[in-house]
Amino acid sequence: MKEVHTIVDVPGIRVGHAQDDAALTGCTVVLMDAPAVCGVDVRGSAPGTRETDLLSPTNLVSEVHAICLSGGSAFGLDAATGVMRYLEEQGIGLNTTFAVVPIVPAAVLYDLAIGDGRVRPDANMGYRAAQAASSSPVLQGNFGAGTGATVGKMAGFDRAMKSGLGSAAISLPNGLVIGAMVAVNAVGEVRNPKNGTVIAGPLDDEGRFLDSTRVLAAQSFAPIPPGSNTTIAVVASNANLNKTQANKVAQMAHDGLARTIYPVHTMYDGDTVFAAATGGIDASVDAVGALSAEVLAQAVIRAVQFASSAGGLTAYCDLKRPVR
Repeated sequence: MKEVHTIVDVPGIRVGHAQDDAALTGCTVVLMDAPAVCGVDVRGSAPGTRETDLLSPTNLVSEVHAICLSGGSAFGLDAATGVMRYLEEQGIGLNTTFAVVPIVPAAVLYDLAIGDGRVRPDANMGYRAAQAASSSPVLQGNFGAGTGATVGKMAGFDRAMKSGLGSAAISLPNGLVIGAMVAVNAVGEVRNPKNGTVIAGPLDDEGRFLDSTRVLAAQSFAPIPPGSNTTIAVVASNANLNKTQANKVAQMAHDGLARTIYPVHTMYDGDTVFAAATGGIDASVDAVGALSAEVLAQAVIRAVQFASSAGGLTAYCDLKRPVR
């Protein structure tokens, strides 16, 4: 059996999922065995985030204890509260003398259009995801934050495809390990960067791919509801980075989204990438950033390839022949 490399290959990283398969929503938690330096870069214009201001290099706290990715739109930010509760019970957090405060940045995607939009990840779901965190290879596809993820909505939601959560990792001879995990919920289509082939996008009445950018230019379909998309990701490494450098890595990692999602960073997306560094290996920021982009691109492709049809939407695995 082929070995699957995912973000948990990075030393000190564990991942847990929790979801509601009937309502088609869920959350995913990245837990750090020890506090990790973290940065963030938000490129989409409709983000839903928590504790991202804290990650600015000019602000006090330099390390985080977990990162939470969730469905449920802004409602899903509640999941991070459950992660905090779990960590507090373990005595993990920032010691403020009077209390231990877990630092848990979070980002959400909009999945209320699929399944039951009245059900959203909450604190209890976040707690369960944190409880489930392990170093086993990350479950991909319709799991965690990818449970209700969809792509290719430029021509309307009824022409979209099912996406999910994907993860990938690489190891270098010097001991540097870089991993990525992403829940792909883009308004745009997904293309394989190796050959430009569309693997997920809006479908016409015959099941053929429409060209998202042409649909956008022609404005031939009803407008997309604001904030109804968003791709959220974590890249991680065991590099020795400070917070300024981690923010630069997050910025560079967005290139992985740009290589696979067309269009990306739109007014309808809240694309957010966190970059965590657990430390141990000296590496240049440019190398970590460039490789993070490569691994994130691989994770985007896996998010589509591992997804299963749900909510009446076709998935990549359902396509019988290559189109366009």
